[in-house]
Amino acid sequence: MGILDIFKGQLIDVIEWKDSSANTMVHRYDNNGKEIMMGAQLTVRESQVAVMVNEGQIADVFAPGRYELSTQNMPIMTALQSWKFGFNSPFKAEVYFINTKQFLDRKWGTSNPVMMRDAEFGMVRLRAHGIYSFRVQDPVAFLKEVFGTSAYMTVEGVEGQVKRTLVSGLSDAIAQSKIPALDLAANYDELSQYALQVLAPRIESLGLKLESFVIENISLPQEVEQAMDRRTSMGVVGDLNKYTQFQAAEAMREAANNQGGTAGMGAGMGAGMMMAQAMQMSGQMGQQAAASAAVPAGETKFCPECGQKIPRTAKFCPECGQKQ
Repeated sequence: MGILDIFKGQLIDVIEWKDSSANTMVHRYDNNGKEIMMGAQLTVRESQVAVMVNEGQIADVFAPGRYELSTQNMPIMTALQSWKFGFNSPFKAEVYFINTKQFLDRKWGTSNPVMMRDAEFGMVRLRAHGIYSFRVQDPVAFLKEVFGTSAYMTVEGVEGQVKRTLVSGLSDAIAQSKIPALDLAANYDELSQYALQVLAPRIESLGLKLESFVIENISLPQEVEQAMDRRTSMGVVGDLNKYTQFQAAEAMREAANNQGGTAGMGAGMGAGMMMAQAMQMSGQMGQQAAASAAVPAGETKFCPECGQKIPRTAKFCPECGQKQ
């Protein structure tokens, strides 16, 4: 082995990074104190960006591709080192590979309730959780603001900061969406898209891009959930269109349940009969009013048995069944 071969053995002629993990965001190429040969092959794979650093200063950034390093494709490094045209000597530099793929299925949740001002319930405390995804959008900003001078960084190293930033802005997103508390559960998709627009700018300064933000569940206070149950029950009942009638029925049911035992059953049955009679009387009154309105004045008579106003030509009373 000649002296030239020994000398070449102290130089780096191939620079690349094969990521075998699923969570590494930044990897600093280990040069073991060796210098980089001018003309060395730099390979940057898809979903990677390579950044060259000269004595702590960020120099050139390389997108995916294969490069033969020279003064032509390292203009910033050339300027920092004051290389002249045709410079062909080895040089020292640090090379950082940044992973630009999406980091998926990251969990978020509210450790403390977030506040929401609702028109119907006033200030409401909510708890929520879901998933989000993000990626490195600006490698230079990410190195400056987050990474620093470490040898590598995993997604767990930045996830805590990102999660806290997103959750802190969630209350603003919910408030600005103007979706009522009772309708939040039916608008998860709409609220998630709106939250994405509101929250994404909050992490841009870190060199990161929020790709998705999904709300999987929002837990409402007990009083709001009870109001939702009442609204659902009223929709199921259907015939009781007035809230006061429904409240009366609820009160009778609770009174019967609170007495317990046989007495409670009897009270419950009595309450049910009272409600049924009230509904029947209401229906009869409506029918009578409709019948009276349909028959012109002067063409009616009164049933001698029950006194009900009936059409003059009626052969039987529709109320008591008496033959006329």
